[in-house]
Amino acid sequence: MLKFTLRRLYQTIIVLLGVTLVTFTMVNVVPGDPVAVMLQKKADDATINRIRDQMGLNDPLPAQYFRFLTNAVTGDFGNSYFQKKPVMELILRAFSVTGTLAVLVLAFAITLGVLMGTLAAVFRGKWVDRVIMMISTLGMAAPSFWLAIILQLIFGLTLKWLPISGLRQPSAYIMPSVALGMIYAASLARLTRTNILDAMNQDYIRTARSKGVGEFFVVAKHAFKNAGIPILTYLGTLIKSILGGSVLVETIFSINGLGKLLVEAIMKRDIPIIQGCTVYIAAVFVIANLLIDLTYGLFDPRIRVAGPAKR
Repeated sequence: MLKFTLRRLYQTIIVLLGVTLVTFTMVNVVPGDPVAVMLQKKADDATINRIRDQMGLNDPLPAQYFRFLTNAVTGDFGNSYFQKKPVMELILRAFSVTGTLAVLVLAFAITLGVLMGTLAAVFRGKWVDRVIMMISTLGMAAPSFWLAIILQLIFGLTLKWLPISGLRQPSAYIMPSVALGMIYAASLARLTRTNILDAMNQDYIRTARSKGVGEFFVVAKHAFKNAGIPILTYLGTLIKSILGGSVLVETIFSINGLGKLLVEAIMKRDIPIIQGCTVYIAAVFVIANLLIDLTYGLFDPRIRVAGPAKR
């Protein structure tokens, strides 16, 4: 297990290095001068060139990348060109909002998706199964931004149960969580149903039933546990999708999260924030996948990490 953990940590470092290189390259090849944008094109060329020298933007690209990489290792992404604040401070403040939203979305998607998928598998072919599959199909087809607007119109403007924007009270998280989590809950429901049905056809399920084990324990202890590996794997990609999908939802609900911070930085070509947000999101994603890989053994003790076979 230690060997596997060290190997996965090594892979994580390589991935993060690749992310920094790709991010730095993409930001610097896009047309446009951030200094000219920052000064709103009111300064002359000499002034712009002097400020570029002060910011190190006239240095060779390899030197700029090495400086960015060495600073990023310590969590220093520099200061925002426009907000004049440390990028890490802005990221942590925004991520506290996006992280809370992501946790709520995960809780909503896992609870609803696994419950619906399990019920659909247990009542396969019956009206419960058909209704759940219809709901999951609609949930996968409805875009998050469309569902967000519908929720605002119904529960915010018409019924006035929930605030339609901002995070001035805890209930403001409900509509963004549902709007962003519905599509993931629907996908998780179909995945859970498929894997539980596959597990229910295995010999160990028939053996458990022949021993008189109740149907509830057959599903909960045997079928679901062995169907958990694909579901756990899907959760790894789910984290990335939630962080990426939060951009539109945060914009619609006027939430000052990481997605909104990144979009505004892209529009203004605030390079330090773009680089910092990208690397930070990538780090969260790869670390989450590492933790998920390490928890596989909790679902299936037969999983062992082995090296290549010796000849």
